Amino acid sequence: MKKLYSILLAAVCTTVLVTSFTAQADQQTAMMSGCLGCHKADAKLIGPSFQDIAKKYAGQNGVVDTLAATVQAGSPGGKWGETQMPPSPAPLADIKKVITWMLTH
Repeated sequence: MKKLYSILLAAVCTTVLVTSFTAQADQQTAMMSGCLGCHKADAKLIGPSFQDIAKKYAGQNGVVDTLAATVQAGSPGGKWGETQMPPSPAPLADIKKVITWMLTH
């Protein structure tokens, strides 16, 4: 029983560490991709907060691809106010990584 408990504890700790590292890495990707120049996690800056975006699109099928296309192409404004969002020069894989991270936090 002690051995099973030790194995389970080790598995949980490993999962927590990997998840924490992934979240930090994806936040780092957001910073390096320029997202945090206009967006904050929990408050409106120039664009909406990541939390507000996550709430608006929660549970929608295909939302990562839809939002990635918008980020990649830019947005003329109107969805969140009049401010236009310029196209992102970040690689599509990084954009999707940031969006996935944003939707889960």
